[in-house]
Amino acid sequence: MTDLQITRLSSGLTVATERVPGTLSVATGVWVGVGARDEPAHTSGVSHFLEHLLFKGTEQRSAIDISRTIDRHGGDINAFTTKEYTAYYCRLPASHAEVGIELLGDVVTSPSLRPDDVETERQVILEEIAMDDDSPDDVAHRIFAEQMFPDHALGRDTAGDAETVEQITPEQVRAFFEAHYTADAMVVSVAGPLEHDRMVAAVEHAFRHAGAGGSRPVRTAPVGRGDSVSMADDTEQVHLVVGGLAIQRTDPDREALDVVNQVLGGGLSSRLFDEIRERRGLVYSVFSSVALYSDIGAYTISAGSQPRHADEVISLVLAELEKLRDGGITDDELDIARGYLTGSFVLGLEDTGSRMARNGGALCTRGEIIPVDEQVARWRAVDQAAVRRVIDRVFTDDPLVVTVGPA
Repeated sequence: MTDLQITRLSSGLTVATERVPGTLSVATGVWVGVGARDEPAHTSGVSHFLEHLLFKGTEQRSAIDISRTIDRHGGDINAFTTKEYTAYYCRLPASHAEVGIELLGDVVTSPSLRPDDVETERQVILEEIAMDDDSPDDVAHRIFAEQMFPDHALGRDTAGDAETVEQITPEQVRAFFEAHYTADAMVVSVAGPLEHDRMVAAVEHAFRHAGAGGSRPVRTAPVGRGDSVSMADDTEQVHLVVGGLAIQRTDPDREALDVVNQVLGGGLSSRLFDEIRERRGLVYSVFSSVALYSDIGAYTISAGSQPRHADEVISLVLAELEKLRDGGITDDELDIARGYLTGSFVLGLEDTGSRMARNGGALCTRGEIIPVDEQVARWRAVDQAAVRRVIDRVFTDDPLVVTVGPA
């Protein structure tokens, strides 16, 4: 019997369990296939708003009941919203696995969504937005997204903005919930030492009130790209984001892009870190990353420096991109990147929470889970031809440059 099993219930709900013998915890997550890119512009932030509200209480439990249930059993519970899905998860000792499953089922399928709670949580979210506004690094990334995906939901902040959050009504929140939080749009992922059939039975009972008849949101890819932006702000550092468009999540060159990103700015031995931090001492941190969606993606390079070094740092980042375009990467860099990606991936699967998240996220976004051995083999199979191909596809256009800091 395989440790990973997937069952689709008659309601349309997908349940994935991974048995991890010897572990003492059970991690359970609910992954809902709707996120910030699926919102109308006038209700931008409603997915995130709803995520907050689901912990305010259900028909059976108050917010303090939810918190006390988790605390009483020594666990933790949380949630997050992304561009394309929303996730709710908890981890408990294995002896209390059904408690966590039942609690998540109640929270996700039977929220009270009381008007008074909407008003209370509105203020919390406005504080969250204000907190992000006080972080120049967050502001730089927000501007970058707006320019990378102009006039498109992918370019809007996941939390929305103060104007839309102020205007979202309880009726709009409930309508969004009823339209998208349906059984066939959800994946429940469980990882721990317990058997598949036992977990499926617990999930089926806990999610018996899940709505039916929903459908995945219709998504359109963004078209066009904005301009570089420099925003004056009274900060000690200049915060910069450099980047461009990339490939979609399921592109065959995904693993090759992972390798290139790792060489460019993914770790302590990366080109950007070695050149700008270690050799020149111009920044404390510099790194690159990729964000891949169902139909498009982006790569970003982030750093912060004192104003007198900012122009030099930008020049060095652009020089490293040019060097990557012109010369590719060395065989030694390729070998190091493959080793890091495969090794860190395996190490990241040491706990039940990471296994639960991997399975839930994969089923929600891809409709399949790539076996661990196959994923490792995909990274190991990346060769210089694949590296050259993805560099030509992703890194040939001039990048956007966004800066936030002293003029």
